[in-house]
Formats: sequence, C-alpha cells, structure tokens
Amino acid sequence: MNAIANSTHRLGLRFGSTRAEMLRLRKWSAIWVIVGAWLALSLSFGYVFNYVAYKTGDDNFAGDGASNAQLLAELMPSAIPDVIVSGLPMFGGALAMVVGALVAGNGFGWGTWKTVFTQGPSRFAAVGGSLAAVTIFIVAMMTATLALCAGVSVAIAATEGESITMPALGDLAQSFGAGFLVLEMWALLGFLVGVLAKGPALAVGLGLVWSLVVENLLRGVGSLLSGIETVTDALPGTAGGSLAGAIIGGPNGTPGVLDAISGERALITVAAYVLVAVVAAVVVMRRRDLA
Repeated sequence: MNAIANSTHRLGLRFGSTRAEMLRLRKWSAIWVIVGAWLALSLSFGYVFNYVAYKTGDDNFAGDGASNAQLLAELMPSAIPDVIVSGLPMFGGALAMVVGALVAGNGFGWGTWKTVFTQGPSRFAAVGGSLAAVTIFIVAMMTATLALCAGVSVAIAATEGESITMPALGDLAQSFGAGFLVLEMWALLGFLVGVLAKGPALAVGLGLVWSLVVENLLRGVGSLLSGIETVTDALPGTAGGSLAGAIIGGPNGTPGVLDAISGERALITVAAYVLVAVVAAVVVMRRRDLA
C-alpha cells in the first residue's frame, strides 16, 4: 500500500509540475509572439505567396515556374498534408528551438529552478513536468497550424469555385505526426541547450545560429566533400528536412525541405535526437549545481 501511495504521490507531483508549466506558458507573452510569428510564416509561405502568383500570373519565387493549375492545386484542401510540414524543418524548427531554450533557460535567470528544487517536487518530477508541457505546446502548435491550413484552403477553394476535397485521414495523420516529431526534436534540443547554457540569451542565440546558419553551411561544404557529407547526414536539420521531404515527395523549393537521406533513416534519427535530448536534459539537471 505504501508503494502504491508513493507512486501515486510522485505521479501527482509530476502532473502538478506540468500544470504549473502550462500556466506559465499560457501567460507568457513571448510564447504568444512566437506562435503568431509561426502562423504568419505558415500562412505566407503556404498560401499567400502562391495565391498572389496564381492571381497575378507573375513568374516569381512563389510560382517557381509552375502553371496556374499547379499553383491552384497546391492551395486546395487536398494539399494540406504537404503544406503543414513544408515550413517546419527550418522556420518552425527554429521557433520551436527558441521555445525550448526559453522554457529551460529562463528558469535559471528568474531563479525558478532553484525555488522549485528547494521547496517543490523532486528534480526529476519538475524537469519531467516542464518537458511534458513543452510537448503539449508542440501538439497545440501543430493543431493550430492544421486548423489554419484547413480554414484558408477551404476558403480559397470556395472563392475559386473549386470542389472541396479533403485529404485522406491516413495522409493527414502521417503528415501531422512527422511535423510533430520535427518540432518536438527542435524544441527538446532547445531545452537541452537552455539547460547547458544556464540562461535564455545564449541558448536562443546558439540555437538560431545553428539551425539557420551553421547546418546550411555544413551541408554546402558536404556537397563538395564526401567526408563532411557523412557528418551532415546525421545532423538534426538534415533529418528533419528529409523527414518532411519524404512526406511531400522530395524538395519543393521551401527552405529546409531535403531528400539527403531516406524517410526511414530520417525518422529514426529524429526519434533518436528526441530521446537523447530528454535523457541528457534530465541527467544534467539532476546533477547541476544551481548556486
């Protein structure tokens, strides 16, 4: 009975930590700014630029030489599975990494971790609750993206007099799951960097430079040197971009979408990064001196 009671108590503490972290995220204006920025980017690159190219007939980067029929097809509800993952490897991943870095790093800057570890639940329960809250946030972010894409694509189809054909549920679930894994990987890596840096500023800076600059430079060098290419194939950006590329069917011109490795290898690599980030963050936080 004591063992059951203790187990229930620990579970309650973990749920309590998750609820507390979710409350902090909901009331944190920076998080809402990040969500708004992502939805604006998703709307712009997924629909606005292509729709402008379709209506005007201009040959710009949005059209990429595609015919009006091809542009319109990419704006229809049936294309939602491709649209919701197109911007995730680079733009969505960078913003998710910022979220993870802020959640972990600000705990040091504000002294939250020290207070919780001193007066609250165990370090494992507190860190586990924070990681769970980040995961819930990523699910909510993907759900909002799906809702936005569905609403906009249906509105465009109705405006253009096209039939509204929704994608197959299996394709939608596969795309949603892949997108979640990509964002979860970057968010948890950001959390780990925040833990290692013991602050948000350095963690956010390092995360953005790595995801937006360093990996792209390494892939550029890797295309010329086979030895470097072997390394770049194992990087998180390559894995996330290749997973998105496998869902879409190959690069579609959106930055970050790749076909460097197979979809199966990309899935395994992304999952491995998620696992490593969680374990490393928990281990470091349990051993870290917060003085």
